[in-house]
Formats: sequence, C-alpha cells, structure tokens
Amino acid sequence: MKYFIPILFLFGLFCNSQSIDQSEIYSIIKEIDSERIKNDIDVLANFGTRHTLSDTISNTRGIGAARRWIKDEFVKISNECGGCLEVFFQKNYFKADGRRLIRDVWINNVVAIQKGTKYPNRYVIMSGDIDSRVSDPNDFESNSPGANDNASGMAGTIEAARVLSKYKFDNSIIYTGLSGEEQGLYGGKGLAEYAKEKNWEIIGILNNDMIGNIEGVDGVIDNKSFRIFSEPVPANESRNRRNARRFYGGEVDGNSRQLARFIYSSTKLYMPDMNPTLIYRLDRFGRGGHHRPFNDLGFAGVRIMESHENYNRQHQDLRFENGIKYGDIIEGVNFEYAKKLTAVNAINLALLGWSPPPPKNLRIGGIVEPSVKFKWDKTTDENISGYKIYWRETTSPVWQYERKIKKTDFFRLDGIVIDNYLFGVSSINDRGFESIQEFPSGIFRF
Repeated sequence: MKYFIPILFLFGLFCNSQSIDQSEIYSIIKEIDSERIKNDIDVLANFGTRHTLSDTISNTRGIGAARRWIKDEFVKISNECGGCLEVFFQKNYFKADGRRLIRDVWINNVVAIQKGTKYPNRYVIMSGDIDSRVSDPNDFESNSPGANDNASGMAGTIEAARVLSKYKFDNSIIYTGLSGEEQGLYGGKGLAEYAKEKNWEIIGILNNDMIGNIEGVDGVIDNKSFRIFSEPVPANESRNRRNARRFYGGEVDGNSRQLARFIYSSTKLYMPDMNPTLIYRLDRFGRGGHHRPFNDLGFAGVRIMESHENYNRQHQDLRFENGIKYGDIIEGVNFEYAKKLTAVNAINLALLGWSPPPPKNLRIGGIVEPSVKFKWDKTTDENISGYKIYWRETTSPVWQYERKIKKTDFFRLDGIVIDNYLFGVSSINDRGFESIQEFPSGIFRF
C-alpha cells in the first residue's frame, strides 16, 4: 500500500492528457528584453521625483510627467497591436490623512486592458508602482530616482505588455501602474474598489515591487532567487468559514496562497534555473504592498520581489556618508535580473490568461471512509475538457500528487484517507491549460 500514491500520481500523468503548446511559453520568456527594461527604468528615474505630491504640470519632472509617459507607452504598444489595449487613467480623489498624505490629492493609476476573447470579465493583473520617495515620506521636492523601488516593477509591467500584446488570451489581462503606494497604498485601494464596482472577476493580481536588486544589505549577491508573498486566507472571510477551518482545515489554502503556489509551480517548470520561495506572510514583516488593498476585498493577490533587499538604497536621501553611498539610483539595478522576474510574471499572466474558470461550488466528502469524494457544479462550458485532482500532505507547502479525470461533476478518489491530506481541484481546457487549484468551500455527505 505504501506505493499506492505514486502509482496514482503516475497514472494521472498519462490519462486524459492534453498538451500545452509549450513553444509559446518559451517564446514569451525569450522575447523579454533587458535593454528595453533598462531604458524604461532610466526614463522613470530621470523624472527627478515621482512622489505622489510632486509636480503634475511639468513634462519633465514629477508624478504627472511620469504617469503621462507610462500612458503614452501603453498607447504605443496598443497601436502596434491594432488597438488591442484599452488605455486610461483610473482616477481617485483622496483627502489628506494628516500622516503621509498632507494635502488632498488626485491619485491616478494608469491602466491598460487587453480584453479576453472568451471570458472578457475575468481579469489577471500585473502591477508596478509609479511613485517614489526619499527618507522623509512627505518630502515631495528632493530628487528621488526610485530606480529599483519601483521603476523596476513599472518597467517590467510595460515590458510584459509589449510582449503579451502579440498574443490573444481567453481571459483579460491588465497592465497597470499604481500611484500613491508610498503614501499608504492609495492607488491599489482605488483600483480594487473600481474592480468591485465594475463586478470584475479577478483571477489574481501579481504586484511587482522591487524586482531589480541582486546585492543585499546582508552581503549576499543572488540573481536567481525571488520571493512570492501571500496571505493565508482572505481578509474578508466570513466568521462561519473561519470557524469551519477548525474542523476541516485550510489555514494556508486561501485564494492568494493558491495563486502563489501556481506561480511557484509554473516557474519551476518553465524557468528551472530560477528559485522561487513561498513566503507565508502578506508582505515583509510589518510592511505592505499594493496587493493588500485587493486582498482586503477578498481578491487573490501576491507580491513578487527580489530575495535580498538593500536598505541603503530604499527610501533614502541621495548622499555619501561614512563610506556608504545611499540612494535608489539606476546603478543599483541589475537589468538581467529584472528581465528574469519580468519573464516570471509574463509566463504566469499567459498561463492564467489562457486558463479556464475553476470548478464552482467545490465540496468535499469522505468522513470515516477509505476514499475522498468531490462534487462541484456541472458546467456547460464547452472549453472545459476535464479536471485535475490535487492533494498534498498537510505539512507540505506545495501540491505533491495529482490525477487527471474526465469532464464530470463528481469524482471519488479511492484508497486515500481524507484526514491525512489537503485537496484541490483545477479545470483543464481543450488546449491543456489549467485554472488555479480551487480549495473545497464546503462538505457534503454521500
């Protein structure tokens, strides 16, 4: 019996198999260009400052010039793909908070939407931050290049749009520059609320914040590893759902954590030289990022960033002090590394862009039985050709075993005791692309 699980796993690999055209994924990786990323970071860093409260009139300095340039870049990309992007400013007015927002201000995001051909109201989002800051968060006049934090993430988002706009996807993809991050995640809050008002179905947001530094303040130089931060369960979950976890489990199986696992697995498959690390935390200790406002509303979202930060270059006045050069200048960015993390984003945007909707209303059963049963709503979606059952030991951070099954709305996994594992189910379409794994939302008795 100890060989039963591996046999099921191997059986799953060969039954009901569809093949993804992997050449498209590898082409996307190859098309990401470090020189274009370098040029974009250079342009953004040379706006002097991109502080949220900085100049909005000048064409060469300040947040206004930066966001107009980003919008123009998205428009250029759209023109090259025959108008495939809907580009606009998503505008939000916020009152002064007396802390980091010392006056009322319009905080405007730049949004470029590549509409899906089959599921246009399903969206996967890649974001970078537009704004920058120095030591004093309210200093909106001093030079603040923000080359790594976060011109790198913004440049990566623009580059992903350049490459992926050449393809067509089933779901919609959004490329966005979010403002007001350093003042309190205001841009993310505005776009998340906008998405809620528009009834968008958000597959997930990939928040890129600092993807260009390889030399950590700890002395480590590393151009292959990166971190994926994700919260364990949705921040707005119901009390009933929270209470149910005491009996059924799922403390680390919220929608953001499943998105993180998806990114981890696809990176290991298509970019095996990269070393993703799953960080079981919303963000860095006591800190925040622009995926959080989406998480607050129940949307899946993760932060993708470098593994080794250099605090001498973050939120620092430009200066040379005690033999240390402080400041977030372009010389601190490794463009080949930024290219790699941009490619990580691009392939996951593509895989999710081509993915079908996950099974709806997934329930699980199998109490005091030698098998596990799954039931979900029957679908009429002709694009879905089958499903895949996943399971893992309760202490494993990633899925360990899998089995492909035919198109159905019920399946019994024999020989597996429900007590010892955690489970998920994904949908598979006729091209072999998978949805993110869905964790059961309830139980049933058969």
